[in-house]
Amino acid sequence: MPLTFRKSFRILPGVRLNINKRSWSITSGGKKGPHYTHSSTGRRTTSMDLPGPFGWRRTTKSRRK
Repeated sequence: MPLTFRKSFRILPGVRLNINKRSWSITSGGKKGPHYTHSSTGRRTTSMDLPGPFGWRRTTKSRRK
């Protein structure tokens, strides 16, 4: 099993800065609403916790030229 690196910092209430080996991202959103994540690699993710063990996630990757 390979080792991974990931660190998350809370910079404001409801806003997190996430850093890993290859990129960084900013996540915003509340506990009862959707979470929006914007990554340095151009990936945007919207996710939401649903009742029970369910969740919803939509990811798009922007085209970099």
